[in-house]
Amino acid sequence: MPAIPSGTLARPDTGVGPRLAAKLADMIPGAVAVTVVFTDPATKWPHAYARASTATDRPVRLSPAARRVVALWIVRAHPDADWTLPHTLHLADGRLTARTDTVARGR
Repeated sequence: MPAIPSGTLARPDTGVGPRLAAKLADMIPGAVAVTVVFTDPATKWPHAYARASTATDRPVRLSPAARRVVALWIVRAHPDADWTLPHTLHLADGRLTARTDTVARGR
């Protein structure tokens, strides 16, 4: 039996995004999307920051720990994304889209 090359999954997991989105939708009631950026408005150094929003783009309150954990989960689920840009995970279908507009900041 040939060895699997390092970094190659035996069964590539293509459903990570939708499964994560479903878990986050349960975890963050009322949220329909989560935007991830690496510039937390409360600090001067870059690190992961998540902003959950409702269907009317109103912010959903998250604790500071939840903002970081949710952001890191999304980043780890999508390692091939260009994280120099903000990205939005749509919780209805698990679709991740890059944002080129300015991300509204809110807590």
